[in-house]
Amino acid sequence: MTDDAAGDDGDAEEAEEGLTYADAGVDIDASEAATAALVSAVGDAGAEGSDYAGLLDIGDRYLALATDGVGTKLLVAEALGDYSTVGIDCIAMNANDLVAAGVDPVAFVDYLAVDEPDETFSEQVGAGLREGAERAGVALVGGETAVMPEVIKGLDLAGTCAGLVAKDAVFDGHAEPGDALVGWASSGIHSNGLTLAREAVTRTHEYTDDCPFEGYDTVGEALLEPTRIYADLLAPMREYGVRGAAHVTGGGWTNLERLGDNRYEVTDPWPVQPVFEFVRAEGNVSDEEMHRTFNMGTGFVAAVDPDRAEALADETDGRVVGAVAEGDGVAIRGLEL
Repeated sequence: MTDDAAGDDGDAEEAEEGLTYADAGVDIDASEAATAALVSAVGDAGAEGSDYAGLLDIGDRYLALATDGVGTKLLVAEALGDYSTVGIDCIAMNANDLVAAGVDPVAFVDYLAVDEPDETFSEQVGAGLREGAERAGVALVGGETAVMPEVIKGLDLAGTCAGLVAKDAVFDGHAEPGDALVGWASSGIHSNGLTLAREAVTRTHEYTDDCPFEGYDTVGEALLEPTRIYADLLAPMREYGVRGAAHVTGGGWTNLERLGDNRYEVTDPWPVQPVFEFVRAEGNVSDEEMHRTFNMGTGFVAAVDPDRAEALADETDGRVVGAVAEGDGVAIRGLEL
């Protein structure tokens, strides 16, 4: 915060207003419209697709591809000088999308763009990629480091994950009314919504400030908690006949709507971790905006026959979090999304 802002009553009143993702610089509706325009321009390029991955027919199997980056979480890493976990996030955001499609992640390639080479952060990024690859069960098959001082300020990290799946093993991707929803806890804020989270917490805090809740030394460390990887859920989800799954990332809980035109009634989600309550309070963010932006404690959800839901939850570390009904929208914690 600048010195003059601290003494300006008008700015103080503005700071009390509820912060939104769009206020912070990310308009989800505009982003979705831009993505739709890109997809329309590309057209049918010879591959099938799900909401989470592109599928290429290679005979008896599909070759699947997903691509994503770490996003503005990198700015927190830069502020703390700690890039040791962002490689995990990079692999997680890609591998989890393949898992949501019912695909086994098998290989990963990274793309690191920098304004100038630096051995220290490159080593840290590499260590995170190695750890992420181990957690996801994928091979690191190469990558690219590009030095582009006129294009990049600092660094950007993205990657592509390849997967393979038998054609009869890929998830249908569509829930049916009457299905149960099984959910698995997130590890925290993951790698989505950091633009809003950063704007909220830096209103009154520095990333290096002591963390006001247990588990972390600093505010920045809490934001850097790496994304959980859900690849270990694939085998049990197939065993219990999961119809479709949702990776709760961009758009928060509205991701459940990717499972089809139904009503998703979430009655027992995983508890909200303190980091989300911290972001909500510091930014005066509405509960609805929080649930439209963040995973709010539950990072992955699957739709399955209600007779098999408890068994799936018991075999894994999941819980039955709700059900699918006729209608539309997502109902959670008294909200209608």
